[in-house]
Amino acid sequence: MKVYYDDDASFSHLENKKIAVLGFGSQGHAHSLSLKDSGMNVVVGLRKDSKRWDLAVKAGIEVKTVPDAVKWADVIMILLPDQVQKEVYDKDIAPYVEAGNTLAFGHGFNIHYKQIIPPEDVNIMMIAPKSPGHLVRRTFLQGSGVPCLIAIHQDPSGNTKDFALAWAKGIGGTKAGVIETNFKDETETDLFGEQAVLCGGSAELIKAGFETLTNAGYPPELAYFECMHEMKLIVDLYYEGGLSRMNYSVSDTAEYGGMTRGSKVINAQSKEAMKQILADVQSGKFAKEWLDEYYSGQKEMDKLREENRNHPIEKVGAKLREMMSWLLQKPKKEEVGV
Repeated sequence: MKVYYDDDASFSHLENKKIAVLGFGSQGHAHSLSLKDSGMNVVVGLRKDSKRWDLAVKAGIEVKTVPDAVKWADVIMILLPDQVQKEVYDKDIAPYVEAGNTLAFGHGFNIHYKQIIPPEDVNIMMIAPKSPGHLVRRTFLQGSGVPCLIAIHQDPSGNTKDFALAWAKGIGGTKAGVIETNFKDETETDLFGEQAVLCGGSAELIKAGFETLTNAGYPPELAYFECMHEMKLIVDLYYEGGLSRMNYSVSDTAEYGGMTRGSKVINAQSKEAMKQILADVQSGKFAKEWLDEYYSGQKEMDKLREENRNHPIEKVGAKLREMMSWLLQKPKKEEVGV
C-alpha cells in the first residue's frame, strides 16, 4: 500500500481553483481555514440563517449561501451531516453544478449508498482525515497533521487524484501520510468501526463494567474510575504503540488478567454480532434504517440520547469531573470552530 507525503502532492493543482466548503462544523471549519492558510481561494457555503455564519466571518473567511457558493466554485466540498446531504444536494447543489466541476466529500456515505448520484462529467473525490475536525485544525496549526484517506469515484478530467492530494496537503494530511482507498471500503469500515468498536462497542463495554461493579455493591465513584476514567490511559497506549505498548506499560498482573479474561467478554458470540453489524452495513440495511429514522423525526434517537444522559455513570462522572481542574479549561478557539 503506497503512502503519499508532502513531496507527492502539489498545491499547483488547486491554486487557481475557486473552492467552496459547504458546512462550518467540526470538519468544515478545519478544512476551510487550513486551506485558506495554505493559500487557497476558499469560501464557506451555509444557510443564510445558519448560526455558524457569524463564526465563519469572525474567523476571517468569506461566506456565501450554498447555491451562491456552488455557482461560484470550481471545487465543492460537501461537509454537511450525512443525513441532510441528499436534501441539500437536490435543492441547492445539483441545479448549479457544471461539467468539469469537482465534488468532494469527507465520507463516502451518500455516494456509496447512492443517495447522491452526480452527473458523469463531474469529478468525484474524497478526502477523509482520520480524526475529528478539531484535531485536524489543531495539528495543522502546530505544523503537523493527521493521516488522511483519499478516494476517486469519477475522474473525467483525468487528474482528480492530483486535486485530492493537493487538498490533503492543504489541511496537513501529507505530513502524516495519505492512503488511497475507494468510497465503498472507506464507508463500510468507518461505519463498522463506529458501531462495533469506537462509539457503540466501547460505550456498552464501559456501561456494562460500571453496572457490574455497582450492582455488586461497590461505590459508583470507584466503578467510574476503573471503567471510564482509566479507559483514556489505556487508549493512549494503544494509540502510541498498539497492543504491545499497552501490555508493556501495565503491570504483569493486569497483562495476564487481561489476556486470560478479555476473551470471556469479547467472545465468539460477540464476534457473531460484529459480523451481523458488518453485514447490515454492507447491504445498506443500516443506511436505510438511519435515514428512515432521520426523516421520521428521530424519535428513537432522542430516546436513546435521553437514556444515555440519565445513565448513572453520567451522573457520577459529572460530579467527579468537577474535581479535575485540568478538564475545566476552556477550549481553544480553533476547537470551537472560530
